[in-house]
Amino acid sequence: MHFGLTPEQEMIVDTVRSFVEREIYPHEDLVERQNSVPKEIAQEIRSKVLDLGFYACNFPESAGGAGLGHVDFALVERELGRGSMALTHFFGRPQNILMACTDEQAERYLKPAVRGEKMDALAMTEPDAGSDVRSMKTTARRDGGDWILNGTKHFISGADHADFFIVFVATGVDDTAHGPKKRITCFLVDLGHPGFTVRAGYQSVSHKGYANCILEFDDCRLPDAQVLGAVDGGFAVMNEWLYATRITVATMSVGRARRVFDHAQSYAADRQQFGQPIGKFQGVSFQLADMVTEIDAADWLTLAAAWRLDQGLPANREIASAKLYASEMLARVTDATLQIHGGMGLMDDLPIARFWRDARVERIWDGTSEIQRHIISRELLRPLGA
Repeated sequence: MHFGLTPEQEMIVDTVRSFVEREIYPHEDLVERQNSVPKEIAQEIRSKVLDLGFYACNFPESAGGAGLGHVDFALVERELGRGSMALTHFFGRPQNILMACTDEQAERYLKPAVRGEKMDALAMTEPDAGSDVRSMKTTARRDGGDWILNGTKHFISGADHADFFIVFVATGVDDTAHGPKKRITCFLVDLGHPGFTVRAGYQSVSHKGYANCILEFDDCRLPDAQVLGAVDGGFAVMNEWLYATRITVATMSVGRARRVFDHAQSYAADRQQFGQPIGKFQGVSFQLADMVTEIDAADWLTLAAAWRLDQGLPANREIASAKLYASEMLARVTDATLQIHGGMGLMDDLPIARFWRDARVERIWDGTSEIQRHIISRELLRPLGA
C-alpha cells in the first residue's frame, strides 16, 4: 500500500497552492468587506487559470479538460479550500453533469463551459425541499411540444455569475407501494430566458461574497432540446454525475483546516504568557496535537474515498464518511484555533473569526451531517436485510 503522492501529484499541489497564495489571498479582505467579488478580479482569476491550464480540470481530455482522476482532482480542491470560496469559484470547475449533454447541447453548454466562456449553476434546493429532493414543488408540465416550468429554487450558489442553469424539477408522480413518488427531470435554462428570473438570496454569515440566489419560474416555456438526459431521468443523471460532489466539501474542509492550523501553530509559538510561548502549556500543545491528528485523518479518509472512485469501486459510504468527518473536523479545528488566539481570535484584524464563520456551513450543504450518518448506516445495514 502506497501513501505517497506521485511527482505529478506533487506538482498539482504545489501549482494550485502557489496560485491560491498569490492570486486569491491578496483579495480576501476586500471581498470580506464588500461581500462581493469585483468583476475585474473575477475575470483576472479566470484568465490566469485558463493560462495555467487548470480550468475545467475535472473534465476528461475528450471534452477539452485536463482529464484529472478523482484523487488528482481531490488534491486540487484541497488546495483551493485554503482560499476564499467567493474567489476560488472562478478557478472554474463546471458541473460534471454537463457530460450528459447531447451533441447540440455540448456545443451550446458543455464546450463553452470547459473553455471558460460560460459559467453554470446547479439548481435543486427549494424552500421546502432540501435533502429530500423528491419533495420539490417546482414542476414542468407538457404543453404541446414544450414544457412549462413553474416554481422557486433557493440557496443556488454561483447563480449571480452564471450564464445558464442546470435545473431539476418534478415532471410527474408515480404511485408506489411506499406512496406517491415524484419523477424528476433535468433542464438547461439560459439566463434571461422568458419566464425565468434570478434574484438576490439571503445574507449568509459563511463565505462572504459567495452569493446564494433565488430562482423563479413563472410559466417558463422550454423545448425538449433543453432536457438534459432523459425525460423523468433526472435521478439517473444525478446519480451518474453528481455522486462525488460531497468529496469536494471534504477536501476543501481539509485544505481550510490546514490553513487554520498554520495560524494556530504560529500563534502558539509566538505568543508569550508567563514568560514563555503559550505552546509550552499542555492546554495549548495538546490541542495542537489533536488538531493535526484529526486533519491528517480527514485527509486520508477523503483521498481513500477518491481512490475508490478511481478504481471503479463502490464508494458511497466512504464518501459520506469523508464529508461527515472532514466538515465536523473543520468546525473543531477552527473553534480550537479561535480559543488559542483568545480575544484576538474574534477580531476582524485577523482572519480567524472568518474561518470560524465559514466552517459552519460545511456541515449543512451537500447533505447535512445527519444525512451523511443516514447514508453510512444504511450502507452498513442493507446487506444484512435491515
